[in-house]
Amino acid sequence: MLKNRQDLIDLRAACCDAAKKQTRKILVCTGAGCVSSGSLDIYARLVELLRERGIPCEVELAKDPHDESVRVTKGGCPGFCEIGPLVRIDPEGYLYTKVKVSDCEEIIEKTIVAGELVERLAYKRDGKVYAKKNEIPFYQKQKRLVLEHCGEIDSDSIYEYLSVGGYTAFEKALFDMSANDIVNEISESNLRGRGGGGFPTGKKWSQVQRQKATPKYVVCNGDEGDPGAFMDRSVMEDDPHRMLEGMMIAGLAVGASEGYIYVRAEYPVAVKKLGRAIEQATEIGLLGKNILGSGFDFTIRINRGAGAFVCGEGSALTASIEGKRGMPRVKPPRTVEHGLFNMPTVLNNVETFANVPAIIEKGAAWYKSIGPENSPGTKAFALTGNVVNTGLIEVPMGTPLKEVIFDIGGGIRGGADFKAVQIGGPSGGCLTTEHLDLPLDFDSLKKVGAMIGSGGLVVMDSNTCMVEVARFFMNFTQNESCGKCVPCREGTKRMLEILERIVAGKGRDGDIELLLELADTISATALCGLGKTAASPVVSTIKNFRSEYEAHIYEKRCPAGNCRKLKRITIDPTLCKGCSKCSRGCPVGAISGTLKQPFVIDQEKCIKCEACVGTCPFHAIKED
Repeated sequence: MLKNRQDLIDLRAACCDAAKKQTRKILVCTGAGCVSSGSLDIYARLVELLRERGIPCEVELAKDPHDESVRVTKGGCPGFCEIGPLVRIDPEGYLYTKVKVSDCEEIIEKTIVAGELVERLAYKRDGKVYAKKNEIPFYQKQKRLVLEHCGEIDSDSIYEYLSVGGYTAFEKALFDMSANDIVNEISESNLRGRGGGGFPTGKKWSQVQRQKATPKYVVCNGDEGDPGAFMDRSVMEDDPHRMLEGMMIAGLAVGASEGYIYVRAEYPVAVKKLGRAIEQATEIGLLGKNILGSGFDFTIRINRGAGAFVCGEGSALTASIEGKRGMPRVKPPRTVEHGLFNMPTVLNNVETFANVPAIIEKGAAWYKSIGPENSPGTKAFALTGNVVNTGLIEVPMGTPLKEVIFDIGGGIRGGADFKAVQIGGPSGGCLTTEHLDLPLDFDSLKKVGAMIGSGGLVVMDSNTCMVEVARFFMNFTQNESCGKCVPCREGTKRMLEILERIVAGKGRDGDIELLLELADTISATALCGLGKTAASPVVSTIKNFRSEYEAHIYEKRCPAGNCRKLKRITIDPTLCKGCSKCSRGCPVGAISGTLKQPFVIDQEKCIKCEACVGTCPFHAIKED
């Protein structure tokens, strides 16, 4: 148990020394994607092979490691999900991709024993071999601050976190700074909330600090519900102590002694890792009563949500922690005044808290040197969709969209043309080719009717139907509406009905105007921020792809060819031999004709099941 500041300094120094001695390391990615592809079996096999060969092997940070020992670490997610399972070998820095259990023996023999590269496992692009992680284009234009330890350390060990300087910022805040100093430093850094709204973090903390009511609370929003987003999950699973440290500093700043982490139950690994991190910090005296003899008390608890998207909204989240139904309330009062248990509350998301330690340790001036003045720092994005390199990335704020998609993302999958990217999840909007030079920061995106949101980036190619994209997000939002306010509950339902009609080929004149009118009403009158932005994907797709809506409505045609009910299946009479196989295979009797004469399809009866397409031996049946 650490009793004072010097104890922490000594323990950190011991952990740093131990890490330096263990220069030979094998880091196996244990992110969700790699685990699903067998990385835990790879980890176990590597350990087994080392021990079979009599090579000293450590599976955790040892205080006095053998001089020739090999450290095998469950390193968390390094972000490049597309090419997993990933295995990195240090000190060479070799990164092996799409590793299988059968590759483990060659890795041990060639790299660990002989120091050679297994070239067939290295990353390749455009005919070039990239042996080391830091050489790969996917990483070269990133700046990983929040994610710097993800894939680098064992997240199950507080000693690993200490070995990379962990809790240095908390130590500084606890002993060298006043509460005002902390708030001023965060305010000066211009750190803005990474949960979507971009509200200045220092301003929020100062508002809570000024409140006279006690007790005060620090709450972390880990309810990451946007489709395709997994930034917060990676931090909670791969670097939980960084987030805890940010929460502890917030507690010092505002005078709170209790913290709560709200995590959706669909993140069981995150819940487990956070629980273990809290347990370890408590065991060594970094959480609890009279921390390091300073007189500061702070505890952290975990609350699991049931997966309601609306609980990402602040007042709904705090209501859920209190055991009530997660529904937003009318504001004011704000959470900073009447939050959890009706007391002053600091509520930030995972990524926001994870930014705090570096700002306190290195200073506001350093932080503001990254990115634009009004949106400094970095932002983590989940890059998914029709892009070559999917995964978790982190770039300086203000990075152009083109750089993210084509340099880091490697361009559009299959050589198709770029069409759009959905940013900000169900509350965001679409960016198109005209926005490729747009810098990704809060203010620039707001000007074009989009938002960063939590950081989801779904890339779409020329084969994507934008009306169906709008329908998908509206369906998600309508299902997740808490139902408390009429505009969101009924308005999103009406919008979804219209969109479903349009993609089914039953769109009517005036539908586009009605969608826009409903969108204006919902955004102006909905109770919470989620409701107010519910129609954003519809508005942005109409603005940028109105011709696609018109084709669906007036021509009964889907330009992208994706809407099944708008497909037209026909028989080419020049190719049809009249064999009748298609007619016999049609489940609704939509195909008729005379043997040895071209058959025809009754478009009124056709249900677009495509059963006939595969039965025709002459390839006479076409889809339009």
